[in-house]
Amino acid sequence: MVDSLKQQAKTVRKEVLTMIHTAGSGHPGGSLSAADIMTALYFHELNIRPEEPKWDGRDRFVLSKGHVCPVLYTCLALRGYFDKEILGTLRREGSILQGHPDMKRCPGIDISTGSLGQGISTAAGMALRAKRDGLSYRVFVLVGDGEAQEGQVWEAVETASKYELDNLIIIVDNNGLQNDGPCDAVMPTRDLAEKFKAFGCNTYKMDGHNMEEIIDTLDTVRASDSRKPHCIVAKTVKGKGVSFMENIPSWHGMAPNDEEYARAIADIEEGF
Repeated sequence: MVDSLKQQAKTVRKEVLTMIHTAGSGHPGGSLSAADIMTALYFHELNIRPEEPKWDGRDRFVLSKGHVCPVLYTCLALRGYFDKEILGTLRREGSILQGHPDMKRCPGIDISTGSLGQGISTAAGMALRAKRDGLSYRVFVLVGDGEAQEGQVWEAVETASKYELDNLIIIVDNNGLQNDGPCDAVMPTRDLAEKFKAFGCNTYKMDGHNMEEIIDTLDTVRASDSRKPHCIVAKTVKGKGVSFMENIPSWHGMAPNDEEYARAIADIEEGF
């Protein structure tokens, strides 16, 4: 299973780069850093029905860092929510695949996102509804470490802790970079795992590019019987898998040209 997920993650990375290259715009850095986590969620962990996107019993997923939607769109297409050919329409006028996820256009999107800092709030609301209505679904939310500089993140975590939302799983894509440079230079995030723990979460750390570790961590979270929300801090590399993109802030939101695209695909295929 792990080997097939690793191969799937390579496919996801190539599709992400193809989408962004075709569109001539997009956010490759954070999409690539989240690719292994997203692959594990959509091809192993989430209880979902692509043929029934609005099934009420489904697990919910919130992409709080909505600008990395290419990786979400890719996973949705490969899971069968819509035709893979639609990936080539990213950011085009009239496309269901806009620059941020739009729940009114794209099947499989549980909430429209884009304004950073708001994702945990909406995810907590979904989780609270499940608790109050006696439903068994879980809610996963992917947050950026730069995004964790927003005060609303911490208000939402306090709320989740107060209401004992143990069906809420927060995953932090801790790649250390944001649009304007290193997170610690813009506004130090300090030890995110300790911060989430102090705000009432069960907290876990993992290598966000080690598929075995990702699966083991998700298994541990699923087996937990605590009455606390969960937070997984995943150490990742921005631009992971492409030699000239890794740890380079400028690739936060820049599309590769033809030559760069060819080099990037070669890096992924060769397992750089």
